[in-house]
Amino acid sequence: MSELRLVVFDVDGTLIDSEHNIVTAMTEAWAHWDLGVPEPADVRRIIGLSLVEACQVLLPWAPGNLHRQVAESYKQAFRALRLLPEREEPLFPGVREALDQLEADGWLLGLATGKSRRGVESMLDSHDLHGRFVTIQTADDNPGKPDPAMLLRAAAETGVELGRMVMVGDTVYDMQMAKSAKVAGLGVSWGYHHMDELAEAGAALVVDDFDTLGEIAARLVGDKTCA
Repeated sequence: MSELRLVVFDVDGTLIDSEHNIVTAMTEAWAHWDLGVPEPADVRRIIGLSLVEACQVLLPWAPGNLHRQVAESYKQAFRALRLLPEREEPLFPGVREALDQLEADGWLLGLATGKSRRGVESMLDSHDLHGRFVTIQTADDNPGKPDPAMLLRAAAETGVELGRMVMVGDTVYDMQMAKSAKVAGLGVSWGYHHMDELAEAGAALVVDDFDTLGEIAARLVGDKTCA
């Protein structure tokens, strides 16, 4: 078991560029409940949290039932957006090549995301990524980030020791989750939180592209000579 290695990826802001759809869906959800218009920068800050938790942050004054209602309206708006061909959520540059290289180097791959299971399935369908990830942890099955439950469950499902895992993400929630689980956190600079915030939240390193991800991940789990 000690030979197994696992890289767990966040989805939104790490693997796919979904910011525009998320902001649009949240704006439509607010309009449905006559809440005005959310600031796009504020919505960007909550990407990565589970949906109800995100609504709690955006609407701290609102009662819990309104958080749940806004979250449901968001889901409906997002599902409608997903049907529009011009609303594609593209992979960031280098994602597919990085996944190919990691697998070739013997890494197991996983996902840990604030998306719903349905949202993840849609993403896998859109980008023909089914079968690539041996463990998929979503907001439907676990407490939301930064709770460490997603990573602990991924370790249990795969049999990989926590010290042989790397969490790759773009938000402080990803890095805080990794730190709480005692898993190495690797930040990416192209997502929704600033790289300085990622470092402060516990990222061992923050990378600017996927080119050296395998080599860096290997170093983080103590494999000095393999990439």
